[in-house]
Amino acid sequence: MIEVKDLTKEYKDHKGLAGISFNVEKGEIFSLVGANGAGKSTTIKILTNQLRPTSGSAVIDGFEISGNYQQIRPLVAYLPENLMLYGYLTGIQNLEFFCGISGLHYTHEELGLYLEQAGLESKHFNKRLDNYSKGMRQKVGIAFALAKRAKILFLDEPTSGLDPKSIAEFSLLLKNLKQAGMTILMTSHDLFRTMQDADKIGIMREGKLLEIVNPESLSFQLLEEKYMLYMN
Repeated sequence: MIEVKDLTKEYKDHKGLAGISFNVEKGEIFSLVGANGAGKSTTIKILTNQLRPTSGSAVIDGFEISGNYQQIRPLVAYLPENLMLYGYLTGIQNLEFFCGISGLHYTHEELGLYLEQAGLESKHFNKRLDNYSKGMRQKVGIAFALAKRAKILFLDEPTSGLDPKSIAEFSLLLKNLKQAGMTILMTSHDLFRTMQDADKIGIMREGKLLEIVNPESLSFQLLEEKYMLYMN
């Protein structure tokens, strides 16, 4: 579904990405971990057409992103760390608005089903976003990905700022999306939760992808030791 090869992003004073390569298969959760400035968000932004790479290639569902993003756009959904929604609209109104600008039209009953699938309780559907927690806002974003029938979901630090209950709920939601066949590429600082959720973990530092590990092949303690060794 996602193929990245020798991807670089150069700035005047440093390299944001230094030739990274990886693949994410259909129905797989791949998580990039690393300190701030490692290149995690840069990778996501290139794959969602917010930044242009300096060199290298990236293919999404058979389409090279360079010059083909109109074909790719319907296939993907992106949730940034701080999802921008309209506070004066309700949850269901926000979902209706973003579906509408994407050319998708649903009844309120259908929109409610997508919000339920995303884990939002029905009592919150008609409440203004001003009253939503960050976790609830993210569920509206996930509902949009479901309504869009996206094949691939990009998540940038999705659990940042969430309380433990919301993090657990979000992890369950990720597993449900995976079981439904969605491919997920995310970034995270949370090693423990990443190990619970991801099929593969890519450790990044200073624009380099240092290693890709299988969480099933090692304990959390060994993963943490490996991570700290790379960071130091």
